[in-house]
Amino acid sequence: MGNLQNRLKTRYGSWAVVTGASSGIGREMAVRLAEAGLNLVLVARSQAVLEQMAKDLRDRYGTEVRLVVRGLAVEMSVGTLVAQTDDLDVGLLVAAAGFGTSGAFLNSRLEQEMEMLAVNCRALLGLTWHFSQRFAQQRRGGIVLMSSLVGFQGMPFAANYAASKAYVQTLAEALHVELASKGVDVIASAPGPTNSGFGDRAGMKMGKVLSAGEVAQGTLKALGRKPTVLPGFLSKLLTYS
Repeated sequence: MGNLQNRLKTRYGSWAVVTGASSGIGREMAVRLAEAGLNLVLVARSQAVLEQMAKDLRDRYGTEVRLVVRGLAVEMSVGTLVAQTDDLDVGLLVAAAGFGTSGAFLNSRLEQEMEMLAVNCRALLGLTWHFSQRFAQQRRGGIVLMSSLVGFQGMPFAANYAASKAYVQTLAEALHVELASKGVDVIASAPGPTNSGFGDRAGMKMGKVLSAGEVAQGTLKALGRKPTVLPGFLSKLLTYS
């Protein structure tokens, strides 16, 4: 872990932005980045959870923490977040905010499916665009986009969710190539079933799952080394099968 900590601090500088930071993979990413000595901008809807996290991270690692309490479904949220980080030396974006739905497409609620698209794709695009501009200008940076194993082919009974993750996957693969010459690392992290609280919101029953910590660790380790990471043995097995 020592080498990873040094590499993260050296390559991505003093501040990281983590969305979806209050639970699951986003929370674990934040902890590992704090361990590596980075200061954090934590973004999520849950103020009480974020405030407790900030206190824990400050006490344990001496990390500076700035909180942005808002959901990313609203279009103006992205602009607000970008404005609130203008004065910081941000070198890393971890876009872990997102949610899923499951069930028959004909039984879905259009409003909820559109909200998912707004968070999983539209807000992610806005953040990625803004920070890509910034990182390219400073000739250094890293972007982590959370894809999923289900993004590699259509998935009945999670049709829109899988499609949203296919968008994230292909966007990350392309930007990995486009931004490499600018000194910016981009990676798609495509875990299989993860014990992250996501399954509860999607109404899914999942069997053998990865821990969010395994996903976070595997993703940060692969950042700057490959375009896509499939954290955990199960993900690799499911992909190749």
